[in-house]
Amino acid sequence: MAGHSHWAGIKHKKGIADAKKGKVFSKISRMITMAAKKGGGDPNMNPKLELAISKARIANMPKDNIERAIQKGTGTGGDNVELQECLFEGYGPHGIALMVDAVTDNKNRTVPELRKMFEKFGGNMGETGCVSWMFEKKGIILVNSNVCPEDEFMMMVLDAGAEDLQAVGEYYQVLCSQTNLDVIKKTIEKQNITIESAEISWLPKNTIELEGEACRKVITLIEALEDHDDVNNVYSNLNLTQEIFAEMKNKE
Repeated sequence: MAGHSHWAGIKHKKGIADAKKGKVFSKISRMITMAAKKGGGDPNMNPKLELAISKARIANMPKDNIERAIQKGTGTGGDNVELQECLFEGYGPHGIALMVDAVTDNKNRTVPELRKMFEKFGGNMGETGCVSWMFEKKGIILVNSNVCPEDEFMMMVLDAGAEDLQAVGEYYQVLCSQTNLDVIKKTIEKQNITIESAEISWLPKNTIELEGEACRKVITLIEALEDHDDVNNVYSNLNLTQEIFAEMKNKE
């Protein structure tokens, strides 16, 4: 899990510092709309919506944007654009498994665009189920590690139902089941601790380590996929080497 933890930390910081705020807001708006459409517009009764709103606030998304996205999902916003959640699977260069989480208003457009992107960078987008068996859905919470000593924080989250705690650079990364994510998140917040990120992710059961140019090639594909307007997240079983991890941190 260590490699995936590093990649998750990088993605988090990259997303928060992203200068393309319009694109970031657009992606989060779609997440909010889909959550409201499926579970209603009350975040207190809809954990998925509450997580999406938390992500919006971390990205400093205006309150009006959040409200409009909720209204669109509940059908009160006057916008009848139909959004669809999609999960695409495939292989990147060197056999790295990839899961691509997307929200689109036109699947017939999104599918060929992502397929072409896979092929451009030496990968192959496959059928549903071709790599998902290598992953499991888990809750992930990121908290700045300066909030309290690691032992103290670990006891708190384990008592709340967490499965594991990892120190990832300047972050604590809490791993938990999907069902316990909301409870653990609220437990942390009750201690007046700021949560940097909380979401459901696809974590690899095992990872593959690549070095040098082979690893960079996979990362280039992942970043290209993440930059697509319809893509929310990309998950992989790539285990970053310390060399590549340090190189990516220097680019931030």
